[in-house]
Amino acid sequence: MRLIVIGGMSEQIVTASKIAAKRGAKIFHVSDIKAALAALRSGKGADLLLVEVSQDIKSLTQSLKEERISIPVVACGIEADKEKAIYAIKSGAKEYISLPPDEEIISALLELITTSDKPSKMIAKSKEFQETIRIADQIAPSEASVLITGESGVGKEVIAKYIHNRSKRSKRDLISLNCAAIPDNLLESELFGHEKGAFTGAVDRRIGKFEEAQGGTILLDEISEMELRLQAKLLRAIQEREIYRVGGSAPVKLDIRILATSNRNLAEEVKAGRFREDLFYRLNVIHLKLPSLKERKDDILDLAEVFLNKFSALNSIPYKQLSNEATEKLLSYNWPGNVRELENTIHRALLLSLDEKISPNDIILTLTDYNNSIVNNDNIEIKTLAAAEKETIENAWKKFQGNYDKTANVLGITIKVLKKKLDQYRDAS
Repeated sequence: MRLIVIGGMSEQIVTASKIAAKRGAKIFHVSDIKAALAALRSGKGADLLLVEVSQDIKSLTQSLKEERISIPVVACGIEADKEKAIYAIKSGAKEYISLPPDEEIISALLELITTSDKPSKMIAKSKEFQETIRIADQIAPSEASVLITGESGVGKEVIAKYIHNRSKRSKRDLISLNCAAIPDNLLESELFGHEKGAFTGAVDRRIGKFEEAQGGTILLDEISEMELRLQAKLLRAIQEREIYRVGGSAPVKLDIRILATSNRNLAEEVKAGRFREDLFYRLNVIHLKLPSLKERKDDILDLAEVFLNKFSALNSIPYKQLSNEATEKLLSYNWPGNVRELENTIHRALLLSLDEKISPNDIILTLTDYNNSIVNNDNIEIKTLAAAEKETIENAWKKFQGNYDKTANVLGITIKVLKKKLDQYRDAS
């Protein structure tokens, strides 16, 4: 991931940057908001803006909104100042972190935003996934567009990175854009950029993701969520190998490879009139359908081992092995959330475990599992889902003594969602 740090170079900011860099982030420092906006307009994309609270955060978030730039902003301050934190959040920051930095908080923040860009060895013991990797290896050096489909959590973005890292374009960037995460009115500018004066707030030319990916690869994640109007413009860009910035009249020639992902059946989306048939065929030159985790059970334990090593290092806690009983529990589950669910499950287990090995009680697979692991209640009681959720969150909050990071990680939710839920419960009491 790429992170732009806005503000002075205090010792605390340098330390925070080093922690982020250790987690695989590429760091760019700029002195102020003006310099940050200039960098973003010029095509120096970022996944996150980390801005000192002394900067004009309200002006920054307003400029991002007006110029249709969709990037999360996280504020940071030298101390845990409640008033500054409130100011930052009201000004549009997604989170506020206090400095000197807590390594766990910064690591969790990066985990929530994106996965590491570093290439990793693929786990492929199962025949089903071995075939997927064989095809990926075969087509990686080509220039063909690739459509990667599969259930949520199977690792579509991981395969896209794998293909890019083995392509002729691997020395250039893989630029990713999640089409489902960006509102329709911002997506066109994110894709194609815009010219100065193209709309109210367009104070300067802005380079979009297509131009940012020149010479490399662009990944259009969850492309099925793109509206039909933009699908038509995307089709033209693929056919003509050129784009027009919003408000522009001169074409911009493209030298990129296109990868796309979807968790929907695009052929069915075409029949339903929600996806253009001509665009489908343009993207579907090569189709990789990834198997679900229940279809590649031979890979479960190897993946669990990777996640145990990853989260031991991330949380600075000793590595722990799985007990035989915990192993059996992992293998007997059907994993509806696929690899992402397994990753979160192993992370929780490592944080919850108090013994030398991870026990089956540490492997939390359902809401009932989690409630029982914390309250240790052998009596069965029927509750509404809302009441069960409230009890689960509050029990976790108590167990981890008000630590947002650990509580959110164990529950498998973001720190922002956790804060919102706790505020709701306090308001209702």
